[in-house]
Amino acid sequence: MIKRVAPSQIPNAPGSYQFKDGDGRVIYVGKATSLRNRLSNYFQPIANLHPRTAAMVSEAESVEWIVVNNEVEALILEHNLIQRFRPRFNVRMRDDKSYPFLAITADHEWPRAGIVRGQRKKGVRYYGPYPHQAAIREILDLILRTFPVRTCSDSQFTRHRRLGKPCLLYHIERCSGPCIGAVSAERYSAIVFDMGRFLKGDTKEFVRRTREEMLRAADERNFEQAAKLRDRLALIEKAIEKQQMVGGESFNADVFGLFQDEIEAAVQVFFVRRGRVVGRKGILVDKVEDLDTGALVGQLLEQYYSETPLDIPLEVIVPVLPTDSAVFEEWLKGLRGAPVHIKVASRGGKRALMETVESNAAAEFKRSRMSRATDHNARAKALRSLAEELGLSLSLLRIECYDMSHLQGTNYVGSMVVMEDGMLKRSDYRRFKVNVGHNDDYAAMYEVLRRRFARLTESEKEAPEPGMVRQFAYPPSLIVVDGGKGQLTMAERALADSGYQGKVALISLAKQFEEVFVPNRFDPIRIPRGSDALYLLQQLRDEAHRFAITYHRELRSKSMKVSVLESVEGMGPARIKRLLRTYGSIKRLRTVPLEELEGLGWLPQAVGHNVFVALHGIPKQGES
Repeated sequence: MIKRVAPSQIPNAPGSYQFKDGDGRVIYVGKATSLRNRLSNYFQPIANLHPRTAAMVSEAESVEWIVVNNEVEALILEHNLIQRFRPRFNVRMRDDKSYPFLAITADHEWPRAGIVRGQRKKGVRYYGPYPHQAAIREILDLILRTFPVRTCSDSQFTRHRRLGKPCLLYHIERCSGPCIGAVSAERYSAIVFDMGRFLKGDTKEFVRRTREEMLRAADERNFEQAAKLRDRLALIEKAIEKQQMVGGESFNADVFGLFQDEIEAAVQVFFVRRGRVVGRKGILVDKVEDLDTGALVGQLLEQYYSETPLDIPLEVIVPVLPTDSAVFEEWLKGLRGAPVHIKVASRGGKRALMETVESNAAAEFKRSRMSRATDHNARAKALRSLAEELGLSLSLLRIECYDMSHLQGTNYVGSMVVMEDGMLKRSDYRRFKVNVGHNDDYAAMYEVLRRRFARLTESEKEAPEPGMVRQFAYPPSLIVVDGGKGQLTMAERALADSGYQGKVALISLAKQFEEVFVPNRFDPIRIPRGSDALYLLQQLRDEAHRFAITYHRELRSKSMKVSVLESVEGMGPARIKRLLRTYGSIKRLRTVPLEELEGLGWLPQAVGHNVFVALHGIPKQGES
């Protein structure tokens, strides 16, 4: 663990700091307006730190810093150091898919247009990205009829220029034929320039000019040229329709939407130019370090605008302002060469657009998780990876996960969820009412596992009847309990008392650090974040928690409903049971008229009246 550094030894200046482990590897990089103030926060009792921060500080052996002139330089230095060292305690971001861009090679003698993916290159202008290749191909086909820029490779261009014959694209009017000199360099440059302006959303001027040329040709009775211009105008308007209109023509912004849980986040960025959505990009975030939403937005802006191939607009709209937003605005101003405003959309059309972007982020978050869950190869890989991380030689054919839920020790319940062949098997889920009488997760875990393995023991002793499917009949390959060492110890005791100790692999998953504890080992196993193995365990744990919470809410709802009737004078257990059997539910009872409740032959009129008063919250006489 790192030793405390006296504040007097730390400069009170902006800069970047790096925590290193015992082998000298950089495990975390940060930035600060005041290095002294920021680093002093780390040198406090470990119990006061956030769990993720505590984990980093516990592993660090030393800290170093680099002083710079201002906050913007600190921001740039932090990004460069993160890109160089890839520290494991820093947030990691990755594209959720390789989105295609439409690119124009501006550094060529005769620039070409095409669809590209991957790393950007110098001398290439990028437009997009687009959600999928089909969309970009359709747009490219439409605009090539109006802006006939070549799309052939350099080798094809050279070959046709040597032959003096154009390719098919020239004959179908998708290329202006620079390879055979059918267009001048000046005219071709103008076509490329117009294409770039159109892709950036500057369409109004081009449409106006084309319409004027069409009308002029018609006035001059050049009907063939007028017809060509009319068809070109129709294609332009069709291409414009492909770009969603979300604001006025002066609206230029990048809109960031965010959807997150405790360990991951999905980000969508919509690019709006001249009021139209001209592209979007998706990013997945592995939240390794302790960040609130504002700090996460700051990290996102820092990485995105350090690597983005697109121009920077006047406005950047985010769900929450980043920490030190003024520093980010100053940095972006330097990149753009003009002011940039970072804003939160609070109302109107911009707020509606933000909600759309956030809904896309939520959909991508769920899609990313579902794609791993439904792919057989991914499931098999995750199971193999998990077995390797845990040092198990057996195949994890069946995994059971257990969780507890309660409200201040009342309505204690346990859940068991099952995964077979890497897929959740809901038909084998089980839930348990637990009778521990007080707030004791350890005792509850012991009771649930004892009952589960007692049923397994019974089923192994009994000979099943023909055609009968026995419940709890199959032992799991692995048991996962939600919690830390305490829950693991109680699970071990339950297995030992049931005669299954050593026969079933057992682990616990601690939510704070996502650490895995195993029997007879003091240190936890840290499965790499973002790995398929850890995702599988998290999926199991989250499902067990959901199932336990659902059951707990059902029991609590029932007890609250019954308690309403129990509070009515004259309503004992027998009358409550008969009343619910007669009407089915409390909800149905609330629709019954007072006269009907007072007229029930087996219920005294006064008691029926009191039931109606209690169900509708009517104060009794003398109450206010």
